[in-house]
Amino acid sequence: MIEIGPAWTDLWLRTDSYVFQRHDWVMTWWETIPDRKNRKLNIVLAWRDAATLDAILPLASKRRSGFRVVEWAAKDYVDYADGLVNPELDRTLIRTLWDKVWSAGGFDIVYLNRLLPEAKAQILTGERSASQKLRPYHRRDASLRVCGPWPTGDAWFQAQTKKARQNYRRGLSYLGERGTTGFRLVDPSEPLAPIVKRLSALKRQKDAAQKTPLFDDASTTLTTLVEILAAVGVLRIFVLECDGLIVAASVNFVKGDTMMAFVTAYDADFQKGSPGVVLMMDYIKWSIDHGSKTIDFLFGEEDFKHRFATQSVSLDSMVGARSLAGAVALALERIYRGLKTLPQRLRIEKLRRRAFGSTKSSPAD
Repeated sequence: MIEIGPAWTDLWLRTDSYVFQRHDWVMTWWETIPDRKNRKLNIVLAWRDAATLDAILPLASKRRSGFRVVEWAAKDYVDYADGLVNPELDRTLIRTLWDKVWSAGGFDIVYLNRLLPEAKAQILTGERSASQKLRPYHRRDASLRVCGPWPTGDAWFQAQTKKARQNYRRGLSYLGERGTTGFRLVDPSEPLAPIVKRLSALKRQKDAAQKTPLFDDASTTLTTLVEILAAVGVLRIFVLECDGLIVAASVNFVKGDTMMAFVTAYDADFQKGSPGVVLMMDYIKWSIDHGSKTIDFLFGEEDFKHRFATQSVSLDSMVGARSLAGAVALALERIYRGLKTLPQRLRIEKLRRRAFGSTKSSPAD
């Protein structure tokens, strides 16, 4: 995969894609995943000539519960997934690449998720072709965002609820009692490794039960990903410090006029001062003052994101079965899901009958 790096990077530069689709981002994941022996890369390429790539579908397969599952490469580190297509060409080229994957086989199930509405891969559930074997999946995730017409960061702050503003000031007051407190954007010349190490430690402190290689003390993965953001020139790290100690940190990056929050963590020892929320409000104000029209919290609907989000964007997923075993697995999953919702559906039907009698129609029909 190293050999195609230059051509892959060149294609990425010609598109308006996210950093998640860069060659070095995917390569970092592949080189550092602890269970690589259970995985296989399925990178599909469309070449114009020996040196020019026109499209990439970055996939990988993994054995899970006895099934061979095709998913996005670097899925664990990708908030928005997609393929890459030369902007001068039609995105139907993605379907051609997928048809190659389907024809080659070697897997039971495909599960592609975290697709924005404008993702090129959305076409895989479109017109009839071999890719028609994929269908929209019931599971949808969301991206929460701050969007609005605020001319300044302070205007955004003043538009928040009275309680939110009071909590912010109360948090600053508490932190100020513990030491000299300050918010800042980390200078690009500052060494990144110590900051990333501190952020990883805070993530492990808060999510001790959630083990992920990204924040492992011995792993260099997060540091490498941060270095990629820095090399591309989009990295923005914000920290909240108390007497020089980082009590909250957020690794962000910019794309156009959007500020994206990639990884955020805070020190639980300072929880009474809500350092994570204080930092969020500070970097939102900073971002608006520096031209951001949107602050994108990326994948996930954690409660702290809902505090400030004004918009939710649905992230779609699709699924398909390539083998009989895969078809049986998906059928059983549908049955299981139906049985889980059966009590609720029976309660709704009981209420309907009470309201409208035993007929199958209602005044609303």
